[in-house]
Amino acid sequence: MRTLEHKVESLESLLGQFIVNTDIALRRLESEMQKFREEAEKDRKAFEERLQRYIEESERNRKVFQDEMRAFQDEMRAFKDEMRVFKDEMLAFKDEMRAFKDEMRVFKDEMLAFKDEMRAFKDEMRAFKDEMRAFKDEMKDFKDEMLEFKRRQEEENIRKNKEWSALAKKMGTIVEDLIAPALRPTLSKYFQCEVTMEGQRIFRRKNGEDYEIDAIAGCDDKIFMIEARSTPRVEDVKVIKKKSERFFEFFPEHTGKDLIIIFGSIIFPENVIKYATKRGIYVLAWREWQYMDILNFDKVKSK
Repeated sequence: MRTLEHKVESLESLLGQFIVNTDIALRRLESEMQKFREEAEKDRKAFEERLQRYIEESERNRKVFQDEMRAFQDEMRAFKDEMRVFKDEMLAFKDEMRAFKDEMRVFKDEMLAFKDEMRAFKDEMRAFKDEMRAFKDEMKDFKDEMLEFKRRQEEENIRKNKEWSALAKKMGTIVEDLIAPALRPTLSKYFQCEVTMEGQRIFRRKNGEDYEIDAIAGCDDKIFMIEARSTPRVEDVKVIKKKSERFFEFFPEHTGKDLIIIFGSIIFPENVIKYATKRGIYVLAWREWQYMDILNFDKVKSK
């Protein structure tokens, strides 16, 4: 009997602990359920917000897609139009190609004929080259003969000029025979001067004093005083220079023009040329016995 009571009490004690533990567990479960409901509510709201954003974004994407589709359709319509034009152009191109092929056939025929003509032309050119070689050989022989003739002619001219100069020197006609004929071309060459007046053996007298110049030549702005000697010396240069200082006194009609002094002869010693150059006087004589020329133009011009 005692054992049964003890068992009952133990059972009641266990039952009480079970109730207490169950109560605690229920409260804990209720608390966790509350938290679950709150988190579920939050998740629901978050899901609804994400769903709303997705719907809105989908709507925007749908509108964008519709706009893009409309643009694509417009482009396709334009593309179709371009394709129609392209097809028309291709048809025209095919027609042109057919015409071009026909022209090419004609061109090929012409080219074949041209090649035949070129062969004939080459044959003619070979024959022409052979003729030209023979002609060149003949021309070379002719040039050699002409060079020899020219050399002999120059030697003959030099000999004649020497004889002529010796005769002019002997006869005292250096001015008339040598200097006067060379004046116009020489003045034109070196001074770009068109001679408008010239004279030989010009004589002036003033106040009982005589003044004579061997030759004179004039342009618009220049007057040339030419003195000649058969055997030029340094002393002659001094005399001519001093004589030129009174030129405008006896020829006042040329006042205002540039006075240019020229000393002429057959040949000049080097020391006389150097002295005349120093005094600003041009020297006119034979250059290598070939032609009358100013021998010191650049040196006097640069002074």
